[in-house]
Amino acid sequence: MAGHSKWANIQHRKGRQDAVRAKMFSKFSKEITVAAKMGDPDPEKNPRLRLAVREAKSQSMPKDNIERAIKKAVGGDAENYDEIRYEGYGPGGVAIIVEVLTDNKNRSAGNVRSTFSKNGGNLGETGSVGFMFDRVGLVLYPASVGDADTVMDAAIEAGAEDVESTEENHTIYCDAGDLNDVSTALEAALGEPESAKLSWRPQNTNPVDVDQGRTLFKLIAALEDDDDVQTVTTNFEMSDEVMEALASE
Repeated sequence: MAGHSKWANIQHRKGRQDAVRAKMFSKFSKEITVAAKMGDPDPEKNPRLRLAVREAKSQSMPKDNIERAIKKAVGGDAENYDEIRYEGYGPGGVAIIVEVLTDNKNRSAGNVRSTFSKNGGNLGETGSVGFMFDRVGLVLYPASVGDADTVMDAAIEAGAEDVESTEENHTIYCDAGDLNDVSTALEAALGEPESAKLSWRPQNTNPVDVDQGRTLFKLIAALEDDDDVQTVTTNFEMSDEVMEALASE
């Protein structure tokens, strides 16, 4: 997911980390509440909740926030959320999947459609780009956890399907249904991961130039800024030169 790593780097360079973190915690809280409401409020008995809590902790979400989100579900104070997936295209034909948790379908649909149209994109029908991605489990570790061979050995032992190692991190992929077991085994072997979640993995990437990248990043940022949007996944790829040009603006 090289494109997403570079997107995160640009966000960091532009000094948006505090705002991004606050928004991220809000989205984690919603996912934790929904998971707790749909199943058992005990993470050890609820795989979806366990993964949501693990993901929140890996991003340094305070324990009090996590417990508050679970208690909201247990206390019956949680809103009723619908899980919706939107699909469309961004600048340069980049495929985009937007996952939403919302208590108002009409509001979300209108906001997502408007965001696409205002930022050089086009919202399509469900399934219009989904076939370009595989639903997978994703476990992320920093490069410092070990060399590529060490991580590959641990991943194979844990039951993972693939590993991508770069100078910055190790991205481990597994079958979506095996994520909890694989991430637990990896944690025992390599320590706590930076991230462990369900994700969409593009089958092929779509290169973008500077102009396309500039517009695409505005679209991604606008979508991620929507309170109803949980995740935004694309199949874009960009060269280091393009990343440097965009980061310096």
